[in-house]
Amino acid sequence: MIKAIIFDFWNVICTFDNNLFIEKIFSKTPLSKEKLHDLIYNKSNLPKLYEIWEISSNEFFENIKNLCELDINQADFIEAYTNIFTPIKSTFDLIKKLKNNYKLSLLSNTSEWDFNFWIKPIEIFDLFNTVTLSYEVKEMKPENKIYLDCLNKLKLNPNECIYIDDIKKYSDKATEIGMIWINYKTNIKLLNSLKSYNIIF
Repeated sequence: MIKAIIFDFWNVICTFDNNLFIEKIFSKTPLSKEKLHDLIYNKSNLPKLYEIWEISSNEFFENIKNLCELDINQADFIEAYTNIFTPIKSTFDLIKKLKNNYKLSLLSNTSEWDFNFWIKPIEIFDLFNTVTLSYEVKEMKPENKIYLDCLNKLKLNPNECIYIDDIKKYSDKATEIGMIWINYKTNIKLLNSLKSYNIIF
């Protein structure tokens, strides 16, 4: 019997576009947009290190600032870095309906700033019974520890949980652990998949 629905955040609850961050810091550096994107997301490992707390928020800011020759204060950097998301209204509506019958959990690879300045303030955040974040666990999906942290907080067996994620390798790991997985593509496909498991919403 399904007792909990576990949601990934990025591209399931909110979409994101890293290019919006690049656009916002572009005027603060002599580097091109292409160079900025390549340095941050291809050449450096800084976003990943930040999301597993190998580096702190202040260290992340200083490292990106130096790497990209940025002339920017931390407050403006945070605004640029965290305002790249768009809510997926259909998922918001679904979460509100599921809350009546199931435990809800958030399981996300994310950073301290993304959590504090974007995830935590959203209107549906308080509907989650548990929250598991990579920067707190210090491990990212698809490593085992982050999934097990989520299950431990829910106090449920894996086969009592449905896990929804847009990245298949993350869903595959959930299946390996014993959860039922749904690979998110569209709202219609998500609803149909949930119906196939007799989920009430």
